[in-house]
Amino acid sequence: KGEMITVFIPTPALNANKLGAGIGVSGGALSGKLVFDVEDIKKFKSLEPNTPLILVRADTVPDDIVHIANADGILTARGGSTSHASIIATKLGKTCVVGFSKMVVYQNEKKCKIGKRVLKKGDYISIDGRSGMVFLGKHETQKIYISTYF
Repeated sequence: KGEMITVFIPTPALNANKLGAGIGVSGGALSGKLVFDVEDIKKFKSLEPNTPLILVRADTVPDDIVHIANADGILTARGGSTSHASIIATKLGKTCVVGFSKMVVYQNEKKCKIGKRVLKKGDYISIDGRSGMVFLGKHETQKIYISTYF
């Protein structure tokens, strides 16, 4: 028994762009463009239908289901493994990292701050739904098979 998972290919660039870790909830490794709401999602889906989109939120509320359903990944500053974002992302099969407390989200300005870095709508970020790691930029992934013997 086993499963295929997506992981980041370890490179010096990946290591150099490590921003920190939250709580990995679901999915594998995902690089995508930051989006803050359904308008951002619609815009990028029409311009670049094959580019993954990562929804950034301070936290999620039940009304965010529309945003979560249309994004490929979710990154939240607050929340834990039983938070709303975690449960919905897992159910929908999305890549999700929650509780990334180093991040401050300015929802209305469509930007977030991680340490001293300011990231805006459309910037690339990479998240790992298994380890909870968050990286700046776009990074290559590969599928690997892991056996699940218990």
